[in-house]
Amino acid sequence: MLTTRAAVITDSGAQWELIDLQLDPPGPGELLVEFVASGLCQSDESMRKGTLGGQVRYPIVGGHEGAGIVREVGVGVQDIAVGDHIVCSFRPSCGRCDFCAVGKSYVCALSRRTMLGALPSGEFRFHRDGVRYGASAMLGTFSKYAVISQSSCLVVQKDIPLHTLAVLGCAVPTGWGAAVNTAQVRPGDVVVVVGAGGVGMNACQGAQIAGASEVIVIDPVQAKLEAAAAFGATAGYASLAEASDVLLSTRRGGADAIILTAAVPSIPAEAIALLVPGGNLTIAALGDPATFRLDVPIAPMALRNLSIRGSAIGSSNFRDTIPRLIELYRDGKLKLDELVTKHYTLDEIEPGFDDLAAGRNLRGVMLHS
Repeated sequence: MLTTRAAVITDSGAQWELIDLQLDPPGPGELLVEFVASGLCQSDESMRKGTLGGQVRYPIVGGHEGAGIVREVGVGVQDIAVGDHIVCSFRPSCGRCDFCAVGKSYVCALSRRTMLGALPSGEFRFHRDGVRYGASAMLGTFSKYAVISQSSCLVVQKDIPLHTLAVLGCAVPTGWGAAVNTAQVRPGDVVVVVGAGGVGMNACQGAQIAGASEVIVIDPVQAKLEAAAAFGATAGYASLAEASDVLLSTRRGGADAIILTAAVPSIPAEAIALLVPGGNLTIAALGDPATFRLDVPIAPMALRNLSIRGSAIGSSNFRDTIPRLIELYRDGKLKLDELVTKHYTLDEIEPGFDDLAAGRNLRGVMLHS
C-alpha cells in the first residue's frame, strides 16, 4: 500500500487541507499514476465552495486536469504500459456506451459518476483511518499518486514536457472545442468570447484556427485583454455592453457566436440581443446554480432561429482531440506554454487559487515534487 500527499476537501465550504492518504493498488482496468503536473481550475474551487452545480460526495481529493507517468497497471489494462506518459481527461471515454458509440464520448455514460469520485468499478482507492476519499472527476490530480481508470487517460509521446501537456486535460479542449465543435465557427464568422482565463484564451485560439474574421474578447481585467491578442483576439472590451456598438456595426450586424467561458449571470440575455439570425450562444462555463441561470426571451430565439448550446469539454472526443492539439502545438499553431502564467507547489495551492480569483493568472499549474 502506498502513502501519498494530497489536497483534499472534507466538506462543502471547507478549506483545502494537505494530508497523507493511503492508496490501494490498481484493480482491473485501472492504473497507478505518478502525477507530474496539475492545472488549477475554477471548477475545483467551485467544488470546494459547494457551487459546482452537482452532487459532490465528500471527502474528496481535488484536481481534474493533469499529466503523469504510469507506475503500475492492473489486470486487463490495454495499450498502456508502465513508464508511459499520459494526459488525463476529466470526462472519461469507455468506448462502449451508446454515447461513445456515436462519437459523443464527451457525455460518456461513465461521466455521470465524476462528482461522486468513485472509479467505474464503484471503488474508492484513497482512504485514511477507515474513511474512503473520492477523487475529483475520477482522477484526483492534486495527489502525487492516484489510481485511475484506463477510460480516463491517453498515452502521449515523451518528447514534450508533462507540465506543458497537463492543460490538455481541461482548459485547452474545453475552450478550443467550444469554438470549433460546439459553436462550429466557420471562416469569416464574428466571434465573441466572454472571459479571458484559461478556457477563454483557448476559445480565442480555436476561433482563430477555424477562420473567424473577428474574435472579440470580454473581460474586466485589462492585463488579460492585452494578453488575449497573442491567442487570436482581434479586440477586447471590459463588458459586452462596451462591445455592442462594434458588434452591431459589423457586416451582418452582430456576432455569429458568443462563447461564454465565465459565469457572468447577466450575460446570456445580453448575448441573445447581439447574435445575428442563426447565431448561437455556447455555454462553456459552470457557476453557482442559484445565480448563474438563463432568463431569456423565447420569441426572438424562435423568430431569429437562435440556439443555446451546452459545451462539455468542448464537445471533444479526447482520444481524437488531444493528438490533434499536440500536432497544432508542434506546428506552432497552438500556444500552450504561454497559457501558464505561474507554477506552484502542492503547499501553495491556496495562493494559487487566490491568484486565479484575483485575475492574476491565465492558468496556474501545480508541479508535484
